Amino acid sequence: MALPALPDSAVMLGAEAPDWRAAVRLAGRALTRGGAASSEYADRMIAVIEEFGAYVVIAPGLALAHARPGPDVRREGMAVVTLATPVAFGHPHHDPVRVVLGVAVSNAEEHVGFIAELANVFNDPRAVSRVTAARDADEVRAVLGARAGEVGA
Repeated sequence: MALPALPDSAVMLGAEAPDWRAAVRLAGRALTRGGAASSEYADRMIAVIEEFGAYVVIAPGLALAHARPGPDVRREGMAVVTLATPVAFGHPHHDPVRVVLGVAVSNAEEHVGFIAELANVFNDPRAVSRVTAARDADEVRAVLGARAGEVGA
């Protein structure tokens, strides 16, 4: 399974967020701009972290924001937000976070597949710093091995 398309509109580089909730909202906004989810999806991603904790921080400096499939998911999609100033999510080992990946899936099989693909990418300890250093969406896609995509694709 390949990663979903990553349109330019779903990439935000050097963003500012005062806290983890704002960082997740940015990822939600990027998913919405990319056509993968409606604006309500960000609230559900935040609710997941509030309920289950910072388990979404899956590697040093990296959070994988997501929620279960629901009516606010329009199609599978991914968003990437890099933060100018890292924020704490409350993870005991991997804080602070510099990269927030937003993922929207329409079924559980997609979720498992995307997590496996992202794990392959981020097994490289340099991947987070490479995404953080990216100057444009093409460089982010090159690190992730994602394909370009347009809204509605």
